[in-house]
Amino acid sequence: MKNLNIGILKTDTVRESLSPEFGEYPDMFTKLLSETDDNLNLITYDVEHQEYPRDINDVDAYLITGSKYSVYDNEPWIIALAEFVRELHRTHKKLIGICFGHQMVAHALGGRVEKAGKGWGLGVSESTLTSSDSWHTSDNRFNLLMSHQDQVMEPPGNALVIATTKFCPILACQLENHILTFQGHPEFSKSYYHALMEVRREILGEELYSKALEGAKKSIDNDKVARWIVNFLRKE
Repeated sequence: MKNLNIGILKTDTVRESLSPEFGEYPDMFTKLLSETDDNLNLITYDVEHQEYPRDINDVDAYLITGSKYSVYDNEPWIIALAEFVRELHRTHKKLIGICFGHQMVAHALGGRVEKAGKGWGLGVSESTLTSSDSWHTSDNRFNLLMSHQDQVMEPPGNALVIATTKFCPILACQLENHILTFQGHPEFSKSYYHALMEVRREILGEELYSKALEGAKKSIDNDKVARWIVNFLRKE
């Protein structure tokens, strides 16, 4: 199997109190994906600080991480990332979007992203893929940890919504054969999620904090989703 070079587009920094134990978001994705396929080479580009590859073809595929920011924030680095996503789409470059990345793809390509009136999406989300494509396993049910306030309200016109829940109707999308996005976090371990909720406890308030922990008791399918991502990236 040939080596696959993946550019991780880093859009946030893990809180200083958590990074010694859990690492940065690219570390989480490297661990997740490398355990699925040991022929991957992951290279980080800190796009929050305008760091990009010299050439779009320096790597085979890209992945946009999660972030505390909103894709509709009028920040120069966010505007630049949206343009880079449009370039990736124009050239049919493989791209994975996770949480903020899922929202960025929608935002950049003509969809609509807003802060959800329903409030925080927290805990484990249970869903089923509706795609009939060959990159995923026959067992298409999956659970992922969620941590978001913004949601994709309208997908880009050419996107297929391939997973949904009542709380988050646009949970995952596929655009043709080169873009795949998820609102959930396959890179989050249960221990990181619990530590993150503890840090956000004051912001969330005790009632929502308790619900966030209670809602995270179900099993998660990080390994399954990681396999789907790798299969999608390797599919010709």
